[in-house]
Amino acid sequence: MNKVGKNWFIPVAAILIAAVALAGCSSPAATPTPSAIPAIPAKAVNLTGAGATFPAPLYTKWFDEYNKLTGIKVNYQPIGSGGGISQITEGTVDFGATDGVMTREEQSKAETKSGPILHIPMAIGSVAVICNLAGIGPGQLRLSGDVLADIYLKKITRWNDPAIASLNPDLKLPDAPIAVVFRSDGSGTTYIFTNYLAKVSPEWSTKIGNAKSVKWPGDIGGQGNAGVAGQVQQIPDSIGYVELAYAKQNKLAWAKLKNAAGNFIEPSLEATARAAEGVTLPDDMKVMLTNSSNPDAYPIAGFTWILAYVNQKDKDKGEALAKVLWWAIHDGQKYTSALDYGSLAGPVVTKAENAVLSIKYQGQPLISR
Repeated sequence: MNKVGKNWFIPVAAILIAAVALAGCSSPAATPTPSAIPAIPAKAVNLTGAGATFPAPLYTKWFDEYNKLTGIKVNYQPIGSGGGISQITEGTVDFGATDGVMTREEQSKAETKSGPILHIPMAIGSVAVICNLAGIGPGQLRLSGDVLADIYLKKITRWNDPAIASLNPDLKLPDAPIAVVFRSDGSGTTYIFTNYLAKVSPEWSTKIGNAKSVKWPGDIGGQGNAGVAGQVQQIPDSIGYVELAYAKQNKLAWAKLKNAAGNFIEPSLEATARAAEGVTLPDDMKVMLTNSSNPDAYPIAGFTWILAYVNQKDKDKGEALAKVLWWAIHDGQKYTSALDYGSLAGPVVTKAENAVLSIKYQGQPLISR
């Protein structure tokens, strides 16, 4: 039976406060392309957004810094990608956030209400496979995609199963059942994770599939990245998946994963960035980065996107939104590495710029170069 934990998870606020403090004392990434557009909107307005927990530590840092710079307050609620898509569709927020692309049905529903909607890439992140095994630290456990899929399919149920033991001849694995932790809410992190599993496991692709919410074979649900991290932290012999920042903040061990080239790779910044190299980028930027053929790439990585309507209903809010997004894809990128996200670079920045420049009010662009 699937169980959704209520008292096991660490509050999101604790993760975000720690992440902001970390970013404030760490060395920034390489100097990003400076913005050529003034960051301060003509009028002071407040913005609201909701969605993915995956980028929440980064967004918290960004919006705090932007508020210091401009006085504009951006209230972001990390409720999961599914919630972000629902709220931007219903028009209850000024922008949404997701780590999984909208389905045709979701996009059609949103665009029927308010016209074309944009997927604007903001950063790159990795989904770490975390575990709570006595005596095993970060990067010591090795897993392959097919074995990870079989664990989540509940075909491999004990840590000393021969399939896991053969990948880890130097580890003493417990003769204990594997407690499998999954996201109980609609989640872009789940979308990235299941996108990877569907690519490496035909059985997963057929039986479970790739979506923001799937029918998990078991065992334990957690709300948000913080909820999954908290469950794994509290439950011995458990396994889960979270954005890397949540693994580090909770001091959880993560696995090395066997990538498409056969190399075992940890979810580092460099390996995450490698996943975006050589990828054909469509203009709408709805592209997945999982299972990269790059021999140095971590295999479970992806973009995180802001969802915004092309046609804004409020001129002042629309201008403020366009300017904060422009600032984030330029000046804001210096905060990414301290929080374990990869920066946008090259053609990705260009396509993100084009998306932000397309935001309009009554047919007129709200910002221009």
